[in-house]
Amino acid sequence: MGVRPEGTPNPNAIKFTTDKVIFEGTNSISVMPGDTSEHEIMNDLMKVDGVANVFGYQNFITVNKDFDVEWDTLTPKVLEVFQNHGY
Repeated sequence: MGVRPEGTPNPNAIKFTTDKVIFEGTNSISVMPGDTSEHEIMNDLMKVDGVANVFGYQNFITVNKDFDVEWDTLTPKVLEVFQNHGY
C-alpha cells in the first residue's frame, strides 16, 4: 500500500502511483506554473519548491522537477503531500 515512486524515460519526471483512485473518470489533469486545479493535491504539489508541473490520471501523478533540483531532495517532499492527502 502507499505511494510508489517509479522512474520514467524522462530523468526530470517521476510517476507516483497509489493503490487508491485519486481522479475519477477518464480525463487526465495537468497543472502548469500559474495554473490551479479543482484537485487540492495538484495545487499542493505545485507549491513544493522544485516542482515544475504535474500530470495526473486515475491512480497516479507524474511530477516534473526543475532541472537544478535533485530527486533525493524533492521525493520526500512530494511523498509528504501524498501522505497529507491520505495516500
